[in-house]
Amino acid sequence: MYNDRPHPLLAQIPLTVSPFISLPSAPTLPYTYKPLPSTLPPSATADGNGNEREKIVVSQSGHAASPEDIIASCQALQDHIQKLHEDAERTIREWEDNLREEELAEKRRVAPGWLDREEKILQPAKVAAGSSVDGQGQSANIMDQQAEDSSRATMQQPVPTREGDELDRAFGSMTMR
Repeated sequence: MYNDRPHPLLAQIPLTVSPFISLPSAPTLPYTYKPLPSTLPPSATADGNGNEREKIVVSQSGHAASPEDIIASCQALQDHIQKLHEDAERTIREWEDNLREEELAEKRRVAPGWLDREEKILQPAKVAAGSSVDGQGQSANIMDQQAEDSSRATMQQPVPTREGDELDRAFGSMTMR
């Protein structure tokens, strides 16, 4: 190393002589310097057969890739975006379901039992004039028939037409002082 002869690799570098350029001195190699082996391991860009894939596409930053690599990365990106989209839709669906459940719970709190039945409009059951208690067309008891007739008579009282008469009937008549 300390002899005057340069290393064979350094001897291959051409030198130019110019008055405007000051040439650097020759670098000294460390004692631990070892030349590269003549056989290198297989390239990382080679496929399984040892054939190197052609890097056709080169970006502005200098990164080179083969079309297969670009297609694979695009497919991975598309899969990732699809997964994010499905996650977002599932989150929105869960949120809407929670809102519906909260509204239903509030309605059940306000009117318990109302939403749990099919019949929504409450109407009184209509009883026909000739119907009876046992449902065979004849009265079960004559007293029951007389009670029904008297209740019908009290229900058919004439309705007063004036508001004052209604008030007198409800609160009794009052005399003016």
